[in-house]
Amino acid sequence: MSKRSTLYFLLDIYVAITKIEHVVERYNNAQRLLHDFMAWDSVIREFEIVGEASNRLLRIEELEEEYRVVVDFRNVIVHHYFGIDADEVWEVATQHLGAFKQALIERLKETEEELLSEGIEAFCEQNDYLPFVTEALQVLKERL
Repeated sequence: MSKRSTLYFLLDIYVAITKIEHVVERYNNAQRLLHDFMAWDSVIREFEIVGEASNRLLRIEELEEEYRVVVDFRNVIVHHYFGIDADEVWEVATQHLGAFKQALIERLKETEEELLSEGIEAFCEQNDYLPFVTEALQVLKERL
């Protein structure tokens, strides 16, 4: 098992969701997203990160079992390669990620303030080339 802290897995998920939202907001349907291969591949990769980090958190019982569906979705994406249902990806990205992101925020509120601040700053440094990510992390920091 990885020695990464729970906080870092939570922030991994938060950043991946932020990236998915950023990409998806430029499209108005699944087919347009699918036909932009760089955007599609980016979204799929970020869903893989969301699922893998969620799996790690589930294994150490730091995430509620109801979120096993996130891991199951990741497994479908990883193992179906060319058979991924674009409409399903679109639905998850546009209809369900917001609720999961909110659950992460609630979970992050349980983190000791100084540790959380240090973690967010570390993620801001890692993502300093993506202003929309650093901005989202700063907003998160202010909310918590």
